[in-house]
Amino acid sequence: MIYTVTFNPAIDYIVSMNDFSLGKTNRITQEKIRPGGKGINVSTVLTNLNIENTALGFIAGFTGSEIKRLCSEIGIHCNFITLSNGTNRINVKLKDYDGTEINGAGPAISSEELDTLMEQLYKLQSGDTLILAGSIPSSLPSDIYQRIMDELHNKDVQIVVDATKELLLKCLPYGPFLVKPNKHELEEIFDVTITTKKEALYYACRLQEAGARNVCISLSGDGAVFVAETGDCFQTDVPPGKLVNAVGAGDSMIAGFLAGWEIFKDYDQAFRMAVAAGSASAYSEELATKKEVMKLLDYF
Repeated sequence: MIYTVTFNPAIDYIVSMNDFSLGKTNRITQEKIRPGGKGINVSTVLTNLNIENTALGFIAGFTGSEIKRLCSEIGIHCNFITLSNGTNRINVKLKDYDGTEINGAGPAISSEELDTLMEQLYKLQSGDTLILAGSIPSSLPSDIYQRIMDELHNKDVQIVVDATKELLLKCLPYGPFLVKPNKHELEEIFDVTITTKKEALYYACRLQEAGARNVCISLSGDGAVFVAETGDCFQTDVPPGKLVNAVGAGDSMIAGFLAGWEIFKDYDQAFRMAVAAGSASAYSEELATKKEVMKLLDYF
């Protein structure tokens, strides 16, 4: 079974407007509401690809109830922990202003509530896959990813980590099955500027040397590179298409990779499916559907 953990789920409120002006009333021309958070995005695309998975994490208040309802509507299996206080955040994403977001803080998580999650995770079995994705709320220990990996170290659970800089680096000694930084995050980790796929592959190998079994680097419109634990290196351009919405594209790559690995047990095929899924989400108003992914997979 594949499990995703979202420590700080959200309702993503994605809006479009003809113009945005500070100090004035701005009118929205189009709006969408969907459950958000990196782990939930991965669960959504896995479900769209008919890969069974369970979403774990914390929900609270009326927004938490709506997140659970929206996830169930998609078909995601949910085993969220309901917090005693607070409400989940609402993230406003301005679709027409690339990368512009207003993200909420989210509720505080007590040590007892964190213990409940740890009890869930300790029940994972050999062969299960766990995705740890996104930032860690300020109410949790900053080393929680490492604690989880240490707890599961002898249980033969495949762990995927999608996190930034120090959070990612501290997880590498535990041998994560897959890490997936993007170009900007890779540049930040090594304090360099990356201009070619060859350079991206070099630094991907550096992450592998530090402990990651497999490393996938997304390069936005320039494609992606992948270094497998077999020693094989892969690179590809993205399939042709028009960027519509980049929200969740990186999470979709993780889902596509795991779906491809589940189906083919082949790293080349898993990488291609990762790029197809990420591109399908980027070229769509919603997160990638199976039909969209399989259509783009034909490009390779």
